[in-house]
Amino acid sequence: MTSYYESSARERLHAVFDKGSFHEFVPPTERVVSPHLVQLETPAAFDDGIIVGRATLDSRPVLVAAQEGGFMGGAVGEVHGAKLVGLLERARDEKPAAIVLLVESGGVRLHEANAGLIGVSEIMRAVLALRSEGVPVIVLDGGQFGCFGGMGIVARLCDAIVMSEEGRLGLSGPEVIETTCGVEEFDSRDRALVWRTVGGKHRYLLGEADAIVADDIVAFRNAAIALLNLKPDLSLEALTAEHDKLGARLKNFGTLRDALDIWSSLGVEKPEQLPLLEADAFRAATVGKRA
Repeated sequence: MTSYYESSARERLHAVFDKGSFHEFVPPTERVVSPHLVQLETPAAFDDGIIVGRATLDSRPVLVAAQEGGFMGGAVGEVHGAKLVGLLERARDEKPAAIVLLVESGGVRLHEANAGLIGVSEIMRAVLALRSEGVPVIVLDGGQFGCFGGMGIVARLCDAIVMSEEGRLGLSGPEVIETTCGVEEFDSRDRALVWRTVGGKHRYLLGEADAIVADDIVAFRNAAIALLNLKPDLSLEALTAEHDKLGARLKNFGTLRDALDIWSSLGVEKPEQLPLLEADAFRAATVGKRA
């Protein structure tokens, strides 16, 4: 078993997709780097923290992107965003079986301010445009830096999210919440609190993650293969159903203070034991309990 959490973006790419099938667009040899980081005398990366290209998954053609958390936490800047937007727009022409996004990002790169914000907004628009043409967008989330900020919104705009327990998903990261609301509201140093609030298990039980897998690259690969036949649905009926689900969630859980309280209200027996369970045991213990 190879840990997805501990692997680099390139290691994940070459293990998730069919062996030898990955072909990179705009590789590091082209030296396309952020002009803003150069001006700030900040070290740049020749791929700007994101790898994009073409591959096959279970012999089916896909376009893929992988964010590298080891470079600025996978944050989105101008070049980073442009590479991902270009990939999404290319998919509108090529119509692959799917686009698979291996996300790992803290959100917008603050060094680049508006350029990063514009990049994220263009990614959002491109995801919805692609889905409207029938190409599913699948997200894999299990990296060390999680998926937050603008990329957290992007992930929820996609057709499906696969997470491990180690993955995290949210709008604001734990440190941002603590800084804004105070340590009494959210202690970012309480790792157990962080993972049961924004981690894969909680997101799966809330219905935000479509699959929960072990921290294993092969498990992520198999889950992605199982989702290749998804049919995007952007109809008014689908949007209304999503709003109704969110309204029900707020009504049912809005006054609860902790994920443990939510798990208990879902009918989970011994909710305090869920963080200790491996993926298979966790799924077995929560059958029929998801929001």
